[in-house]
Amino acid sequence: MLTFHNPLHNAHAPVHEFFRGERVPCFEKPARQDYVEQRLKECGHALLPPNVDSAAVLKQIHAERYLSFLQTAWPQWLAQDPANATVQPFPSVWPVRTLRSDIEPANFTARYGLYSMDNGTPLAEGTWAAAKAGADAAASAASSVASGAAGASFCVTRPPGHHAGPDFMGGYCFLNNAAVAAQTLRNSGMPRVAVLDVDYHHGNGTQSIFYERSDVLFISIHGDPMTEYPFYLGHADETGHGAGAGFNLNLPLPAGTGFDAWFAALEKACKAILAYGPQAVVVSLGLDTFEGDPISRFSLASQDFSRIGQRLAQLNLPTVFVLEGGYAAAELGLNTVNVIDGFEAQGRQPS
Repeated sequence: MLTFHNPLHNAHAPVHEFFRGERVPCFEKPARQDYVEQRLKECGHALLPPNVDSAAVLKQIHAERYLSFLQTAWPQWLAQDPANATVQPFPSVWPVRTLRSDIEPANFTARYGLYSMDNGTPLAEGTWAAAKAGADAAASAASSVASGAAGASFCVTRPPGHHAGPDFMGGYCFLNNAAVAAQTLRNSGMPRVAVLDVDYHHGNGTQSIFYERSDVLFISIHGDPMTEYPFYLGHADETGHGAGAGFNLNLPLPAGTGFDAWFAALEKACKAILAYGPQAVVVSLGLDTFEGDPISRFSLASQDFSRIGQRLAQLNLPTVFVLEGGYAAAELGLNTVNVIDGFEAQGRQPS
């Protein structure tokens, strides 16, 4: 398996976020990727830098004015006041329901709110560089599979991406790496691609991007949005719209779900993928389903992730893994490698 990484991820290093009303150190921090990279190297996995520019693909999945805002957000913040160099911006107003979102306000904080779904996605000076390099890594991983250079690839990157929608950020996500990977595979000539999101939190951004398309099947196993972030999307009755009707499958599970019930949902997802008949699958590999995760409430143990990798290998499809959440940082490397090693071990077994 080829492994691509984001060499600029440390450029995105905000100091704090708001969690349950309190200002706390960021859960989504550079150490997350550092732990994964360390474990990968210890297990003999080489880390490749991105070799594909994702700019053209980003324009296919994200709105132009949103990309423009992200690329220039920090300079805009400094233009308000040079002293802002030492201050983290946060949105404080959002265009909900009857408010207008078609006009981009002149005020920076209002623009930030226009493109945000929450105030839990802090910007830093290097956010755009890190997010863009992460998208490049996702496009590179997908391209390696599309070209036949690898049967499977892994993109280890941060910030994560699956909460980022066509024109909004949220949940620590700015650019949707899984969508970049899926669109890259489609651009290669594959008629159908499946995206399987196994993060604890529903991949609302990915769903929004592909909700009216039949060429990308989206499936998500996640905490029930009645009680879990992102709350406003991820219900079982969301099955797609228009051309995408029937090509969206949500499998919400209650907080406290253990491995047996979670794995039963994975089995249902795998059967749906095979019924769809894709040429490749993208896995949004969120590992915050781990029992020790500080902001999630499933109870999967480290050894369970090996079985997940084994089951995904049994799909016998070209596969692109893209790292998403997982905030028990010290254990994230072990859990990630367990998925990858389980996948590769299954692939080496005789059929």
